[in-house]
Parts: sequence; structure tokens; C-alpha cells
Amino acid sequence: MTKVSYITEEGLQKLKAELEHLKNVERPAISRQIAEARDKGDLSENAEYDAAKDAQGMLEMRIAKLEELIANARIIDESKIDTSKVQVMNRVKIRNKKTNAILEYILVPESEANLKEGKISVNSPIAKALLGKKVNDEVEVNIPAGKVSFEILEISR
Repeated sequence: MTKVSYITEEGLQKLKAELEHLKNVERPAISRQIAEARDKGDLSENAEYDAAKDAQGMLEMRIAKLEELIANARIIDESKIDTSKVQVMNRVKIRNKKTNAILEYILVPESEANLKEGKISVNSPIAKALLGKKVNDEVEVNIPAGKVSFEILEISR
């Protein structure tokens, strides 16, 4: 059974660009490496050949994974996202109840997560705790350092 993954238009374009690069740049480069290693003689004791074949296998696996991801991707229409409760593609402002630190995250599909940009995966512990909650709700999140309580201050697009 195929797994549908929800993704933004921008995220889908990045995946397509990566797939294109792998197919048109990386794949020919590895083929050249294999050919060069093959030209050096006995393949049974040729470490370069073995390394190139391993790299080719990893590349083909990544290409297959990207093709599957793209084929099963469903674009999220950001204009139709509800902000009455926390869901994918929402920007959520939360306050740590203990330290009063205010944090802001955008909940995104796993393939688009980037903490430097404030984008966290919907599969992360914080996002899982926030999903479905409303403004002023309190959530308790189990993180490696223990339990942390947050209050939801704002939900926006």
C-alpha cells in the first residue's frame, strides 16, 4: 500500500529538482566511475569498482524513494488552512510555562522540516502535542530532557 504524503508546492519543486540532479548529474558520474574502474582490470580485487557499484546502488535507492515520494505527494492548499486549531502548515506561537520563553514554529511535512527556518515536522514530539489544540490551550510535551508545558498563544497561516 502506498503512503500518501502531504507537501507544499515549494517542497514538491525541491524534490523534483533533487531527482533531476540525481538522474542527470550523479547517475552519469557514477557510470563513468564504474567504467574507469572496470578498465583497470580484474574486478574481483578492484576496490574502486566495488565502491562505485555500492555508490550506484545507494543512488538508485534514493532515486526510487524520491520517485515514490513524488508520485504519492498531495499538494497542500495553504489558502484553505484553518487557523482555529493547530494543523499542518500553521504558524504557532507558544510560551514555555516554566521559562516564559516564547517560541514560534511552522508545522510542516517531515520532508520539509528545517529547524533553522523554524519549520518542525508534524511527527516531532512538540508538533504532535500541538496538533488539534486551540489558542490558550496548554500542552505537555515529553522531550528527552523531561516534560515541558507550553501555552498556545497564537495560530496563524
